[in-house]
Amino acid sequence: MPLRHSTLAVMVAALWGINFVAIDLSLSIYPPLFLAALRFALVAVPTLLFVRPPQVPWRWLIGYGLGFGVLQFAFLYWGMAIGMPAGLASLVLQASAPFTVLLGVVFLRERLTARRVLGIALAMAGLALVGWQRAEHAAVLPFLLTLAAGFGWALGNISSRLTHTHEPFRLMLWMTVIPPVPLMLLSLGAEGADRIGAALAAALTAEGIGATLGLLFTAVIAVVAGSGIWTWLLSKHPAGLVAPFSLLVPVFGMTSAWLALGETVRPGELVGAGLVVVGVLIGSLSVRWWRSGAWRRLGRRNRCDETSIAAS
Repeated sequence: MPLRHSTLAVMVAALWGINFVAIDLSLSIYPPLFLAALRFALVAVPTLLFVRPPQVPWRWLIGYGLGFGVLQFAFLYWGMAIGMPAGLASLVLQASAPFTVLLGVVFLRERLTARRVLGIALAMAGLALVGWQRAEHAAVLPFLLTLAAGFGWALGNISSRLTHTHEPFRLMLWMTVIPPVPLMLLSLGAEGADRIGAALAAALTAEGIGATLGLLFTAVIAVVAGSGIWTWLLSKHPAGLVAPFSLLVPVFGMTSAWLALGETVRPGELVGAGLVVVGVLIGSLSVRWWRSGAWRRLGRRNRCDETSIAAS
């Protein structure tokens, strides 16, 4: 990839990592299920008005919205609301990658190679280490809820693959139409109208403006801008070149949480984080990608681009 495209990929990973700090900020005012409903509603309304639906089977679009939208964000926001640190949440959510591989074997009859088994084993070992550290030093329920969020994301991935769409960005936008209603019903039942009303009343006050800005960041910057750039990059380059940049999300997530929220990570959790990243990397890239030397060509292209820019 050209240097400018690599820079865009890193920028998207940074936006998605910082997004976890924005979520943490939003949860200071908004109840978690109501916050998740608002996140999608802010994108769903203009989508319904201005974006043509993708030509895909509705059952898979609904499955995509229920898995990626409802299950992932209901569990993620709930886990963060009851104590899952933002930085670790950005890491544990990477469990979606090995979950997706396993679900692909079950539902799509995809081949499970030895390399993928190794990647899954390393990622799961890292998650188990992080979970063990959480159980020793803090409540384990937030960790389990975030793990469940990763499983929901994986279910959404499988449904997305089954659409066989040639309009991925339009599919992503229309996916946001599915979650608001079920999330709002869950919020009314579990959080109550009084709590929702209190959050809305505080939304534009001095106390709540930061939380509202965090909500806007997650909906507009992380979802529309981040996903839009990512989809454009995937349309220009092989997925094997673009996908590894997503491994930077927990790096930016944990770093921004440390800088903005003062979160610290224990040595055991750092070791677990490293195992997760390595495991996802091994499991997500094809053997052909490694054998082809694409990773070496990527480095050479970036250096050539840097030389050209310096000479101009």
